[in-house]
Amino acid sequence: MRIVIIGGEAAGMSAAAKARRLAKDAEIVVYEASEVISFGACGLPYFVGDDFQEPGYMAEFTPEQFAAKGIEVKIGHRVLSLDAAAQTLRVEHKGDSFTDSYDRLMIATGAREQMPPIPGLQQQGVFGLRRMSDGLALKTAVQDPRSKKAVVIGSGFIGLEVVEALVHQGKEVRLIELADRVIPEAFDSEITQHIETELREQGVSLHLGERVQALLGEGRVSGVRTDQGEYEADIVVVCTGVRPNTEFLADSGIARLGNGAIKVDRQGRSSLANVWSAGDCASVWHSVKQQQVYVPLATIANKLGRMVGENLAGAEQEFPGTLGSAALKVLGLEAGRTGLSEQEAKAMGIDYRTVVIKDKCHTNYCPGQSDIHVKLVYEAGSKRLLGGQILGRKGAVHRIDALAVAITMGVTTEQLGMLDFAYAPPFSRTWDVLNVAGNVAK
Repeated sequence: MRIVIIGGEAAGMSAAAKARRLAKDAEIVVYEASEVISFGACGLPYFVGDDFQEPGYMAEFTPEQFAAKGIEVKIGHRVLSLDAAAQTLRVEHKGDSFTDSYDRLMIATGAREQMPPIPGLQQQGVFGLRRMSDGLALKTAVQDPRSKKAVVIGSGFIGLEVVEALVHQGKEVRLIELADRVIPEAFDSEITQHIETELREQGVSLHLGERVQALLGEGRVSGVRTDQGEYEADIVVVCTGVRPNTEFLADSGIARLGNGAIKVDRQGRSSLANVWSAGDCASVWHSVKQQQVYVPLATIANKLGRMVGENLAGAEQEFPGTLGSAALKVLGLEAGRTGLSEQEAKAMGIDYRTVVIKDKCHTNYCPGQSDIHVKLVYEAGSKRLLGGQILGRKGAVHRIDALAVAITMGVTTEQLGMLDFAYAPPFSRTWDVLNVAGNVAK
């Protein structure tokens, strides 16, 4: 059996490793368009912010290491097209192309940054932050003492992490967001208002509800023009979302979502025979929404990739589903979310309730006590938890893991109020903030 995997990052390499362990006689080939595999783009903002200096930490394995396990990884090979009827691929390498065949195929081509339709993006000093080369280039630019003013366009997870990195590097930072609040797709306003306050208090110039119209300059960026003004910039980082890398499948007949993501079932199977997919190029089953959604997170890519690897080897595993659990650090704040936000529950027509509380992270006689905010979304009649969001200072975000477990197991707010969480004065109060939130819910 010949297994071919397109894409050598989280989902693809997780699948290759698992398939190798289970299908010991299979021939496994991975095509990767770039020169780096097993790359974790999540580390890029922290590399730029000098949390660590060695970029190799973001690439866990090499092609040679996989070769020693019996997996052939071909870097610098881009798949141009898929003929599903013939079960063949057209592959390009250094300007030449050739045809390869497969018995079972996995598509794990990930996603790329989605650039806004504005002039000036091709100038020097303008960066995305998706690939290893992006991080190396941005860090070099940040270290130039002549680069003093930085503009970040977009306030999603990566945008806010980049803002923090640039603040740590001593830059004068301006954040421009089209929506009326930061990170609106992931968090509700009760959480984002505190993130906005933190940004402003740390010297970030925050522009909400403002549309970027053009990047200024002649070959090198010098500023940003919006519908409300012009601002000087030595560096511009564009963080306006991602788009699945699936254009090469346009003539393949494969079913895709509106944004181009490959539709897969709970086994990772696509609409084409003998073709699976996972990672940032594919949909994923949401365990609360009970439908396929697009949630490009590294945790999902690794888990679903591993499961697809089993199925490539002949298993029939089903993915239990995602909750979209995610965490974010913004300067001195931590925020986490899981399950449904209020806006998602409302869009689904669910009869829901919410509760928002502010409490303290631990006892007042231990140093470092600070506020912690919790929002719960729950079903009105059953009081079953549907989602939760948490914001606070150091250590606060780990409580989101408890909510993820609670939602997965169908816990109600009443049960949450009496759950036996660990207590010691440096870590919590005798009634943990999650207990309090559960008991306040009506």
